[in-house]
Amino acid sequence: MVRIFLVRVMHVSDDVPFFRLELLEEEVNSVVSVLRSGWLTTGPQVALFEQEFAEFIGGGVQAAAVASNTAGMHIVLEALGVGPGDEVIVPTLTFTATAEVVRYLGAEVVFVDVDQQSLCVDPEKIAAAITPRSRAILAVHFGGRPCDMARIYELAEPLNIAVVDDAAHALPTAINGIHVGASSSAAAIFSFYANKPMTTGEGGMIVSRNQSVIDRCRITRLHGIDHDSFARSTTGQSKWRYDVIMPGFKYNMSDIAGSLGRGQLLRVLESHRKRQAIAARYREELADLPLILPVWPQSYQTHSWHLYPVQLDDSMRRDEFVEHLSRHRIGFSVHYTPLHQMTYWRERYGLSDNQFPVATQYAGRCISLPIFPSMRDDEVSRVIAVVRSAFK
Repeated sequence: MVRIFLVRVMHVSDDVPFFRLELLEEEVNSVVSVLRSGWLTTGPQVALFEQEFAEFIGGGVQAAAVASNTAGMHIVLEALGVGPGDEVIVPTLTFTATAEVVRYLGAEVVFVDVDQQSLCVDPEKIAAAITPRSRAILAVHFGGRPCDMARIYELAEPLNIAVVDDAAHALPTAINGIHVGASSSAAAIFSFYANKPMTTGEGGMIVSRNQSVIDRCRITRLHGIDHDSFARSTTGQSKWRYDVIMPGFKYNMSDIAGSLGRGQLLRVLESHRKRQAIAARYREELADLPLILPVWPQSYQTHSWHLYPVQLDDSMRRDEFVEHLSRHRIGFSVHYTPLHQMTYWRERYGLSDNQFPVATQYAGRCISLPIFPSMRDDEVSRVIAVVRSAFK
């Protein structure tokens, strides 16, 4: 088996990047075969990818491939009827896409704080934020750790508020063995961006057991046309006509991406085992340092370990720690500056740090360490050694 490793920037041998993409030769060949097939846009590879992804998630879901997680969240909320006059509850500790899709539809974002242990949305903050205008809750499974979905459903279902999972980090995140997306949410949307648990370069997947949501998303993802170009080209002359039955968008996935996704999906569980092993080493070998490590998941939870964010205590400033990692050529990132600190969201809604004490404190001292499936044991050891040396 040939493995191909791609890094954004070339490094000397002792660099450890924040992320390194790994592709198998078979995955590259599958993309080449699509290029040679003469059919590049949405077609048979996407259809097979959707079927295989739905089977992986289980629970009787159906899947609709889209151009990105952002696109998927947009058309899911549109399918649920979110629009002007509505409110959607969103955690402040997330990427801006989670909130911006609400504004696409003319609805208003209601930001809430996160739980100090999980860093996922705090259900009790959701409870305090619900109003008669609340139409949906976007549950972000931060870093791949599952939210407290039982409590969120308990709040939402009696009030007929839709729960939508932002599952960008959450493959193969599960609760009691049930994958995110296969439970009671209206829909879940996964991301296949380059550094996610699996990738199609750019892309996403909607899963839902709600037939009307899936049906509408399949139409709105491609201009509101009643059937796609591949279906028209393969069903005979009588099917050359098509109709536009609703306003839509250009959010479809290409067969190039679909073919890559099919290969990546076969390795999701293997990749997860590798991420989990790295997280376990960090947990064991950094435990005695003045760091706050991610809380280990409960026995009934499956954490995808898409991210491994640590928090510094008062013994070291983050700028010092960042300079130390950079000097020793260890990649890192920050996930995330919370949205209440971003100019647009702060000014639109008059937000301040004291409204979100947990996210504010976390954001001031967090650093995400490298954790990716192709990370070698010696690279993990090097990260651990460099982190430990920062506190000597």
